[in-house]
Amino acid sequence: MTTLATGTESLTRDALTVLQPGFTGTSAPGWLLRQLSEGLTSVGLFGRNIESPEQLAALTAQLREVRPEVLVAIDEEGGDVTRLEARTGSSFPGNLALGQVDDVDLTRAVAYELGSRLAACGVNLNWAPSADVNSNADNPVIGVRSFGDDPGLVARHTVAYVEGLQAAGVAACVKHFPGHGDTAVDSHHALPRIDADMATLRERELVPFQAAIDAGAKGVMSAHILLPALDASLPGTLSPAALMGLLRASQEEGGLGHTGLIVTDGMEMQAISGTYGLERGSVLAVAAGADALCVGGGLADEETVLRLRDALVRAVHDGELTEQRLADAASRVRALASWTRSAGTAAREEAHNTSPGISPGASAGASECSGTSGTGLEAARRALRVTVGPRGRREPLTAPPFVASFTPAANIAVGGETPWGVAAELARLLPGTVTATYGPGEEDPAGPATDGTSQLAASVLADAGDRRIVAVVRDVHRHPWMAGALDALLAARPETVVVEMGVPQAPPGGALHIATHGAARVCGRAAAEVIAGEGTHG
Repeated sequence: MTTLATGTESLTRDALTVLQPGFTGTSAPGWLLRQLSEGLTSVGLFGRNIESPEQLAALTAQLREVRPEVLVAIDEEGGDVTRLEARTGSSFPGNLALGQVDDVDLTRAVAYELGSRLAACGVNLNWAPSADVNSNADNPVIGVRSFGDDPGLVARHTVAYVEGLQAAGVAACVKHFPGHGDTAVDSHHALPRIDADMATLRERELVPFQAAIDAGAKGVMSAHILLPALDASLPGTLSPAALMGLLRASQEEGGLGHTGLIVTDGMEMQAISGTYGLERGSVLAVAAGADALCVGGGLADEETVLRLRDALVRAVHDGELTEQRLADAASRVRALASWTRSAGTAAREEAHNTSPGISPGASAGASECSGTSGTGLEAARRALRVTVGPRGRREPLTAPPFVASFTPAANIAVGGETPWGVAAELARLLPGTVTATYGPGEEDPAGPATDGTSQLAASVLADAGDRRIVAVVRDVHRHPWMAGALDALLAARPETVVVEMGVPQAPPGGALHIATHGAARVCGRAAAEVIAGEGTHG
């Protein structure tokens, strides 16, 4: 453990207050409770911290015994990015599915039910929704996490999501400002760059953020992306021009007028830590205008918390960070913590009434953090886009099929532990269903097999035998190995059913093509219903 003897008590508490660390384990470690007693005001939760609703509620109660107004944050977008249901898959479809339906009342209802589940388990700050306009179809990290590629559509659904979440007493934190949708690089691994001019940014990226701020979003999360039109040298998270000059400045001054909390994306991501270092990057972020530092994804120990606390205090003493800037940041964190406590009380008092714009029954299941969601399944069913191929007929499968899941590497935001696909749901509807998973490493670099099919497709055909094949893909347009294998498979077995669970950018193929617009568990169930003849979607 380190200490900084020169730090005053108030300065040290302020430095602790702006940190949002994570931890390992499903109960609060002693060091975390100790730091909460000394000024830490926020804690970040991840899938590793959650086993069950009861366990999560007990964990958050532990935290509140030490600090009643603690901000308990989570990265719970629903859809592909879920922490509540990381081990099973989400009960709610993600943003792209909701954008496909384009019913703001449904989006609001989904966010309200999700927020109610979070609140019931003691979580009061959600690092969601994604307000990114997915203008680059090859984006490796946003994709189905965006409501779509139209700024107006993204804006209205971002607003509905914020309204639903905050009506449940959970603060929304829209991300990733000033917009991560036009990137071809994942900021978990490197620093993306967007070369759009300011006019384009204002017409596209900034539209949903402005709408969310106008609707009262309590928080905005910064992105680790370089936009030379804003700042030629510093990424958004570290840029005073982006955070103070654009996000915080009033609309009269040409800014967005955000007065709430500014939270950074994970500071341990390589776009920051690999370039500036964790401590230096954290100091620069607060100096630039960030109020809270998310540092819990991969660094979850007391040593990290103390290193960052001391780095902030030292920066004040060295003149790199003003004491007033740090105090202002800490004040905003405490103000949001206070709001969540009062908002949570108000939401509980209104739990038996229908909130404005929330459909009746939207709060069903709010007493637990996971389980079947009628609202979520309805949304997933409505989001399906079903296309019958030229050789196909929309006839349900009656015999158990062979499910071939073409699985790309999961991005870090989604994580590799969350199951996806249609195999489990098809097995429930058609007992005896067989499945196998195929990845890029299984393709033979020497090229196609002697019969003209790819080696990977040949493996699928051999494994399937005479069973009907259901090919499950994810962003097939971004993965040449997947597209090649699928083309070869369809050439050999044109009666194959194709389920696209990513962004449906590639033309539909197969006897039956189902685009789910996301890979949540409920999306898989909705697709399986159509395949087995239990659904009437499309």
